[in-house]
This record gives sequence, structure tokens and C-alpha cells, in this order.
Amino acid sequence: MFYPLVLSLFLYFPEDKSEYIPAAISFSIFLIGALITMRLIINHSKKEAEKAKKLEEQILNNQSSEKNS
Repeated sequence: MFYPLVLSLFLYFPEDKSEYIPAAISFSIFLIGALITMRLIINHSKKEAEKAKKLEEQILNNQSSEKNS
């Protein structure tokens, strides 16, 4: 009973479809921004993983050289 009343408050479908244009533009801008941010985070994560792997190899090499000495 209460559910349709709540939905009717938030749903708005304009008859003039040109009102969708600003929403589509802002959605596109935020989508592109989100994709760029995601790619930046992925690239940074890969670089950090490579640094960690190199550091791990360096530590393991130092430990093995100390054992051999």
C-alpha cells in the first residue's frame, strides 16, 4: 500500500525526451571519470606489485648470500 506512493515520488518520466540529454551528458562524464580512475588504480597496483616482488627477491638473495658466507 505504501510502496506505490513512495515510488511515485521518485519516478519521473518526462514527455519531452530532450530533458534526458543533460542527464546523459553528466552520466557519461562520471562514467568516463570512473573508468579513468579505475585504470589509474590498476596501473598503480601493478607497479607496486612489481616493486614488492623486486624487494622480496632482493631480501631472499641477501638471506641466501648470508647463509653461504
